[in-house]
Amino acid sequence: MTLSVEENLLMGAYLRRDRDAVRTEIAAVFERFPNLHARRHLPAAVLSGGEQQMLAIGRGLLARPRLMLLDEPSLGLSPLLVQQLFRLLGELNRGGLALLLVEQNTRKALALATRAYVMELGRIVAQGTPRELLADEALGDAYLGRAGASAQN
Repeated sequence: MTLSVEENLLMGAYLRRDRDAVRTEIAAVFERFPNLHARRHLPAAVLSGGEQQMLAIGRGLLARPRLMLLDEPSLGLSPLLVQQLFRLLGELNRGGLALLLVEQNTRKALALATRAYVMELGRIVAQGTPRELLADEALGDAYLGRAGASAQN
């Protein structure tokens, strides 16, 4: 059986005993993601990719984490949804939630990051602040989406 959107959110708060606070926080998730509220009784499997990402983030937030791990959250999303997703991640981070983000959209990830690591075949090949990584021309051309930028200049 597939869980509904609302049941998915409740699973995020499974270990919590403060049911009134859980209901308040679910209402906050629905306020933040109105599409989820409109589909709260539907099976989560019928949601679009972007809605499923929002549901996963909302479910995670209900566990009240101090750190949230996100693996390619923008994968398969439209450019508009990517914008909305990274705006949300920025808000959560500024609100005190630490984020560990694995993301191939380097521009968006570096705009959000305070520290970044570049990996190749499971090994860290570079690390530093976003500014430091972006300032390294060879690194930028090879790993950060600026391939051919030097040749065009």
